[in-house]
Amino acid sequence: MLIENIKSPDDLKRLSSDELRYLAEELRETIIERVSINGGHLASNLGVVELTLAIHYIFDSPRDRIIWDVGHQSYTHKLITGRYERFSSLRKHKGLSGFPKIDESNHDAFGTGHSSTAISAALGMLVARDHLKMRNEDCGMRNENSEIRNPKSEINKVIAVIGDGAMTAGIAFEGLNHAGHLKKDLIVVLNDNEMSISRNVGALSAYLNRILTGDLYKKFKKDTKAFIESIPKLGGPFSKIAQKAEETLKGLFLPGLLFEELGFNYVGPIDGHNIELLIETFKKIKNADVPTLIHVITKKGKGYEFSEKNPCIFHGVGPFEVETGDPVSDKKVLSYSEMFGRHLTELAGNDKRIIAISAAMREGTGLECFAEKYPDRFYDVGIAEPHAITFAAGLATHGLRPVVAIYSTFLQRGYDEIIHDVCLQDLPVMFAIDRAGIVGEDGPTHQGVFDISYLRHIPNLVVMSPKDDMELRDMIKLGLRHNGPSAIRYPRGRIISNFKFQISNSELEMGKAEVLREGDDIALIAIGNTVHPALVAAERLEKEGIRTSVINARFIKPLDKALIFSVSSSIKRIITIEENVLAGGFGSAVLEYLNTTDTHDVKIKILGIPDEFVEQGSQAILRKKYGIDEEGIYNACKSFLSIPLSVL
Repeated sequence: MLIENIKSPDDLKRLSSDELRYLAEELRETIIERVSINGGHLASNLGVVELTLAIHYIFDSPRDRIIWDVGHQSYTHKLITGRYERFSSLRKHKGLSGFPKIDESNHDAFGTGHSSTAISAALGMLVARDHLKMRNEDCGMRNENSEIRNPKSEINKVIAVIGDGAMTAGIAFEGLNHAGHLKKDLIVVLNDNEMSISRNVGALSAYLNRILTGDLYKKFKKDTKAFIESIPKLGGPFSKIAQKAEETLKGLFLPGLLFEELGFNYVGPIDGHNIELLIETFKKIKNADVPTLIHVITKKGKGYEFSEKNPCIFHGVGPFEVETGDPVSDKKVLSYSEMFGRHLTELAGNDKRIIAISAAMREGTGLECFAEKYPDRFYDVGIAEPHAITFAAGLATHGLRPVVAIYSTFLQRGYDEIIHDVCLQDLPVMFAIDRAGIVGEDGPTHQGVFDISYLRHIPNLVVMSPKDDMELRDMIKLGLRHNGPSAIRYPRGRIISNFKFQISNSELEMGKAEVLREGDDIALIAIGNTVHPALVAAERLEKEGIRTSVINARFIKPLDKALIFSVSSSIKRIITIEENVLAGGFGSAVLEYLNTTDTHDVKIKILGIPDEFVEQGSQAILRKKYGIDEEGIYNACKSFLSIPLSVL
């Protein structure tokens, strides 16, 4: 197999065009096989195989920095940069990341688990390159032996490969605008697999690109401009007319005037699966000294029938059967995302004020059923979380009930809008925070372990977390009734519905927790999906004669202060449990409240995520690591009880 002999991008440069095409097929087979076992991002990676090969064939990574945006399309990049033998560990605990990671390989120029950051980061690298070059030259002038050397400063070109989805975010255009202003030699590759301009891909477009990137054309353009501008009195006006004529001609065939206006030389669109054309194009623009954008058309899921037909389903997948495309996991039990979508759709039937908003995550947040039934009340704003939030705030000012469904880790991107546009104005916007807590194999960029901390200190905001499906539905209803901002955080994965013991589902009241078990030796106050493991641990402790109270907090804000005070007055050992960082989390809220009361003899232990980024791995492995699974809670109770109160 060719792929086994590719140890670095240098090995590509010795291959013929036929060998590169054969290698592309091997890479697709490898990606499909591994993702079918480990899960991961399939469609996006199958779409960029030839593009990745062409970029590495012409450019010289890591001296030429390549930034993948979003980084979930970097599997081919990993395979040809010395990580083929480790590819079986993709997304596994202690294995290869599913995204570029700067401490994993010197070929990973920048971490891009979130989208739309590549252009800004690439521009920063180019500016750093030029600053460091000037510093070295200055030092050399003063002292020949005092050259400042920094491996990271030894940069030649910087290439930002950005998807059309990532290009919908404001920060991408902020980067383009600044890059056009600075006129650095930035190269942006727009990987387009959604826009309807694919009709421009073909012989005519390819011919125009050859002309527009050729030296003869560029020299003619430069010389003609200089000649016209040299004509006394007429030069300026004629130059503008000539420029307008050129833009009109290009505009007949090319959708690049926007990028030209931002200061970029636009090339494209070109066929992203024609490796010879890609190589020819990159070869011509490699030494460009102005900002250049290459528009490439690719097909998501290319080379795998099921992924080509359903690229959304195969965007991010769990393990599946290669022969059929069917998932390996049991789909009989619905996920929190799916149940959220069903509940909201049902409630929308009786309340026409409900508007659902997604930031390019319709399927991921379970809103496809809502979108199909109420298309006039569903808005997918693209990867534009700040806009989604302020858009919702505008809707709420006129009596509507917008629901913004966003993953916890992506909601971080709209932090200021949550405070300034929603909560400060006390508007009835509901945030449905999916993937809250430990997410798993997607790693530190996607773990939703900060939302309690960055939300609970905001005035006017109600923050809830359900223990099960019934509470999820009740919290959605409560949030929609509430005449102010609210947030519901719920985890990734299937809903636990078959408890081994009877569990209370008392009526949901604003700010009221519920007691699930009573005992006077130790109390467990759990929130969200930590309630079930707390109950299992309590049952085990009961068999050993340890009487354990279990409280389902339900509300992070407002806290049920009356119940917490009552518990702390009679039980002197309390453990709080959450899937959130300890700093500023739910346990901190309990401590802050108890610090204002007279129950200073109560001893508190907080279980949660310490001050570190959560690595990749299965949810089970990570919950065990941080002691917030059933075994960890049980052990924490035993350890806590073994210490006399007098020394705690």
